[in-house]
Amino acid sequence: TILRSSSRENGQHPGPAEGEETYRNPTEVKMSQIVLPCHANHCGELSVGQLLKWMDSTACLSAERHASCSCITASVDDIHFEHTIGVGNVVNIIAKVNRAFTSSMEVGIMVTCEDLYTDRQWKVCHAFATFVAKRTEAGKVQLKQVFPHTQMEQMEYSLAAERRRMRLIHAEIITDLLSKCQEYQDAVPAERTRVESVELVLPPHANHQVSTFGGQIMAWMENVATIAASRLCNAHPTLRSIDMFHFRGPSHIGDRLVLKAIVNNAFKHSMEVGVCAEAYQGGEPLRHINSAFMTFEVLDSDRKPCTLPRIRPEPVDGKRRYKEAIARKKIRLDRKYIISSKHTEVPLSVPWDSSNQMYLSYNNVSALKLMDTRNNWILTSEKNKVRLYTLEENQMLSFKVEMHVSVGAGQTFHLLSDLRRRKEWDQHYESCEVINQADEDDTLYRVATPSVSKRGKGQDFILLASRRKPCDAGDPYLIALRSVTLPTHPPTEDYTRGEVLCAGFAIWEESSTVTKVTYYNKATPGVLPYISTDIAGLSSSFYSAFSACSHFLEANKDSTLMYSFRAMQYH
Repeated sequence: TILRSSSRENGQHPGPAEGEETYRNPTEVKMSQIVLPCHANHCGELSVGQLLKWMDSTACLSAERHASCSCITASVDDIHFEHTIGVGNVVNIIAKVNRAFTSSMEVGIMVTCEDLYTDRQWKVCHAFATFVAKRTEAGKVQLKQVFPHTQMEQMEYSLAAERRRMRLIHAEIITDLLSKCQEYQDAVPAERTRVESVELVLPPHANHQVSTFGGQIMAWMENVATIAASRLCNAHPTLRSIDMFHFRGPSHIGDRLVLKAIVNNAFKHSMEVGVCAEAYQGGEPLRHINSAFMTFEVLDSDRKPCTLPRIRPEPVDGKRRYKEAIARKKIRLDRKYIISSKHTEVPLSVPWDSSNQMYLSYNNVSALKLMDTRNNWILTSEKNKVRLYTLEENQMLSFKVEMHVSVGAGQTFHLLSDLRRRKEWDQHYESCEVINQADEDDTLYRVATPSVSKRGKGQDFILLASRRKPCDAGDPYLIALRSVTLPTHPPTEDYTRGEVLCAGFAIWEESSTVTKVTYYNKATPGVLPYISTDIAGLSSSFYSAFSACSHFLEANKDSTLMYSFRAMQYH
């Protein structure tokens, strides 16, 4: 059953009935399905393949509601299934467009489960799918923009640009993580787990665009992957997560879809199954449609993961897949730790290395974007057109400093991006050195700050600075800062090691010559010592620093950069 938003197609919202909310996202689509035995697997639980079909269908309708034309599934981000769903439960799926780019858009999908007898509901998974507007006879479709209405929509809109960046560079880090292949004497030959199946695409498998339903392809892939996993463990496996689905081309009615799966690697309590879908018709060569990597567990009677047998890879390609599975597992663990870590946990700093750089950078920028989208800041004081705002939540105090400068946004961004120049205007920066120029957008610095007392020690910080240029005209430039841990730079006796949870600049272009600069800092026990002073003293300190910052920017607004990020020496 599909329930769509009652908003009119032209974007005008009808007046609310008494007691109803005044706003509902015009792209929102809801689906509610009761799980019947025909939807279930051997364990009486909803088949993941069936769930993927429902999710894809709901998300597609949301995308088409925004685009006003046919849309096709381009990719589905990694999905982690937190719970299974039993027969008789109700699946509730909500999809809405978070952001539209040129011809593609990100659709957020939330899946919850409902027990009708106890009125209990719980989250099953949260996913992000990318849909592309189908080309029309007039040519490529230019999608209209999404205008966030609520704080939550503004947050998802802002983060969508960062998720898009992650999708584009995800494959680049795999080759950096390939581990040595360890052989096990009693291992199961990978060949034993190989599965190949063929499906004929019939009209019931096609969507309203007369091409194979993306959700159907994902369901077929999940089926062969489950069989492969079962052959390794001789038991019924449980699918825990799926790495990104990426559709490389369409298939149509009459195509034969060849689905292949094999266990790439087995770890202590989980295994990775690689699965691909290829299509052909008549005597034509196979076309690659899709590929994915699925992680399975085998649960005992107490729902605890069982120990799995090891796998012996096939020569050449099998060993390559074996090594890549190790790399992907590390990526999953890094991502889970970095993105889902609680900000109240100590230590706040996360170890940095090249393998988790992408996720640390994502988390760094996302945390700053979340602060930038908050709308409950309280104006504490204002002096010389510098405004200080505060926000108290969860026993943490955050600060926002806002000012306008008569300098172009791009030049402001470049001048503030190099933390080594910050000591020219910020008295709290005693010294700053580049430790590692990870890439054009991410730099590691060591920053030292002076002591607040004559006999006390100064503090030092190992900071990851992640910078972003605007994705669209309405986006800010961002410079995000957070503490990381480096084995090569442990704490020393001369300095107390401090930690920065989230800080940085959002730089908004208001005209070609006027820029709004906003500085954020989430105060923690280990942040710069002057944060812990009283608000009046803090205000004075911030006004002094940011007045100096304004003078620094305007004095250098016509200067060329002293260095290029690309030309900086790599350490």
